[in-house]
Amino acid sequence: MKFRNESVIAHPRDLVFAAFRDRLADAVPYLEDVSAINVIARTESNGTIKLHNEWVSAKEVPAVAQSFVKPDQLRWDDYATWDDAKKTCAFEIKTRVYPDKVRCVGGNTFVAEGDKTRVILEGEFTVSLDGIPGIPWLLAKTIVPQVEKFIVGLIQPNLEKTNAAVGKLLDAGR
Repeated sequence: MKFRNESVIAHPRDLVFAAFRDRLADAVPYLEDVSAINVIARTESNGTIKLHNEWVSAKEVPAVAQSFVKPDQLRWDDYATWDDAKKTCAFEIKTRVYPDKVRCVGGNTFVAEGDKTRVILEGEFTVSLDGIPGIPWLLAKTIVPQVEKFIVGLIQPNLEKTNAAVGKLLDAGR
């Protein structure tokens, strides 16, 4: 399922781009659903920076899911390639729960609008329930669209919250 989010941050593009790329962990205090963003790896080459960030959820595993989702699985790996010249970022998100069944890829574009920045995020989220114990294959095929719609419905507000958090970080002069 495709998703798209646009937000305007009231700061210049270079500042916003650099904050998303280099200082996202500093925005954690403004993200109620995230307890940490850890930089696992960073490499720089020819105007591009590749980052591997680990995001840690601040949520607790619901009681109904505790038998098959462990607290350490409420993390996800964000692999991103940042292009300084184009002011873009291509990303792939890997989950800790059924990583071979969930795919999330996309990109961010940072567009200057005077002294403000429009952040455009476009991506695609897909899930496969085939082969998951306890879910018959026929049921898996019929509920995938509802699962994708539900999860994209959760992702959309979090994208906006992340943009707002970076805006608050920059507003605070941090």
